[in-house]
Amino acid sequence: MEPGNITRISKFLLLGFSERPELQPLIFGLFLSMYLIAVFGNLLIILAVSSDSRLHTPMYFFLANLSFVDICFTSTTVPKMLVNIQTQSNVITYEDCITQMNFFIIFSGLDIYLLAVMAYDRFVAICHPLHYKIIMNPWLCGLLVLVSWITSVLHSLLQTSMVLQLSFCTEVEIPHFFCELNQMIQLACSDTFINNLVMYLAAMLLAGGPLAGILYSYSKIVSTIIGISSAQGKYKAFSTCVSHLLVVSLFFCTSLGVYLSSAATQSSHSSATASVMYTVVTPMLNPFIYSLSYKDLKVVLKRIIGISLM
Repeated sequence: MEPGNITRISKFLLLGFSERPELQPLIFGLFLSMYLIAVFGNLLIILAVSSDSRLHTPMYFFLANLSFVDICFTSTTVPKMLVNIQTQSNVITYEDCITQMNFFIIFSGLDIYLLAVMAYDRFVAICHPLHYKIIMNPWLCGLLVLVSWITSVLHSLLQTSMVLQLSFCTEVEIPHFFCELNQMIQLACSDTFINNLVMYLAAMLLAGGPLAGILYSYSKIVSTIIGISSAQGKYKAFSTCVSHLLVVSLFFCTSLGVYLSSAATQSSHSSATASVMYTVVTPMLNPFIYSLSYKDLKVVLKRIIGISLM
């Protein structure tokens, strides 16, 4: 590409899933439904945890934070896509695209860190039950969440500042429904070697580290559960972490699948479709998974829903 064709562009085109007009109402209705379910479901979790003193424990504190992050996570991408479908425009300004990418990196990182923190909480609860209240004190819980926020924000600022140094050709089309870091780097006209290097190193450290922590925690949890003599004790211990294990599997399997497949193939539309699993579906399912697994939470949610329907 000649230097004369490289400029600071003012907008991108988000191609989304399909350009066929007859499919747009179906896509709009589907994503609007999933978004509303995700938002209201996670809001109910936050309301339940904050309103009942029985749920003022480290486990539910982290769950409420995860619900808040999931609301922000889906709100970063879905509303803009819905507006574009409704207005029949796929334009997003350069500034809005950078902002969307910045917040997406923050909240996706927070999802990973909070899932790792919740795994550590279950590890302490099952492997060191007598010291649980001492170890998982309010100061440590707040510190873990604060460190997660700081790490996510700093990582996002690093990636965003590096993307701002890139040059893009005119009429840049993004074959996705949001401005995703990997897509932005691939579409740049300038040299992206450093960007790719930093992106993959950060993924290995900031995603691989928490994943390794989760796997280590659950290896210790499984060993402890196996050592429990009574079947009732094993069931009780396993039931406290099965929902979190399901959420972790859903989030990491889908997100890793997307990035591994994008590295192996250039089929961006299929990558965009797969991205829906961890950007929309997982935040939507989290409230159902946790509310069905935790009896105390289920009782409080029933009471709140009962009051709201009266």
